Amino acid sequence: MSDLILHHYPSSPFSEKIRLILGYKQLAWKSVIIPQIMPKPDVVALTGGYRKTPFLQIGADIYCDSALICDVLEHRQPTPTLYPKDQKGLARIVAQWADEKLFWAAMAWNFSPKGAAQMFGGSPDAPVEQWGLKAKVFGDDRAKMRVGMPRLPAPDAAAAYRSYLRRLSDMLEGQAFLLGAAPSVADFAAYHPLWFTRTQTSAMAGILDATPAVLAWMDRMAAIGHGTMEKFSAAESIALCARSTPTMAEKEPFLDEHGLALGAPVSITSESFGPEPTEGELIAATRMHYTLRRTDERAGTVHVHFPRVGYILKKANP
Repeated sequence: MSDLILHHYPSSPFSEKIRLILGYKQLAWKSVIIPQIMPKPDVVALTGGYRKTPFLQIGADIYCDSALICDVLEHRQPTPTLYPKDQKGLARIVAQWADEKLFWAAMAWNFSPKGAAQMFGGSPDAPVEQWGLKAKVFGDDRAKMRVGMPRLPAPDAAAAYRSYLRRLSDMLEGQAFLLGAAPSVADFAAYHPLWFTRTQTSAMAGILDATPAVLAWMDRMAAIGHGTMEKFSAAESIALCARSTPTMAEKEPFLDEHGLALGAPVSITSESFGPEPTEGELIAATRMHYTLRRTDERAGTVHVHFPRVGYILKKANP
């Protein structure tokens, strides 16, 4: 069975979501550290354009977006499950809310001046002269990814974050995890933006103190760990991709919503955050995801997979 290779960086919140799931399922994995900001030539060699973090590589197959990675890991190791039998839909809906609404409220709070000073200057009291340029470079990079996506003003982000924390606390009343006695995908999605507050911008973590049930739940989540990790280089991962054969296209029925046939040249972009397109030949469009075949001079023939939800498929420009 091919190795799981996670392309990520340590402070990435969505990467922490996947690292914990790897630990929950007790999976061994290889770690490739990627840059936080562009340029990312080794990333693009594998994805064809997609630049969000993390992505998962299995041989010559590249899986984009943490929601799809969750499904891939569930298929790889079905137990313990991320999707409780009687709560599959609820778990996915809560996870989607957490990855979007909760995440953006938390990050707007985290990157207040004190949080930014800690992230880029090493201390919440660091003078702006020490960290301002780093913050600007990072902010400019992320602004290019936001496209027309509005930024939540800091006071409104604080109000939303506090409300969301209280709602999570309510969900934890009388139970260890959000949907019951065991974690589900909802827990991992809700945890990662709070993890960022607590561990990466701890100067801003006082907001968590009003919800002790959430703090106790975070301790339970953190105790899961990250599984068995082995360091791997970008060069090694690209070489592995080049000598591997991608998996065959899904046997699930082709579901056409766009009037595009299999084999058509297409592009896929995120509907909101991350406008960089990946272009290739459409070889699968199932109920849950798309697959493109593309060729790179270093990585060889690659199959790049995207979830349908949250992504826009178009005919490629000639």
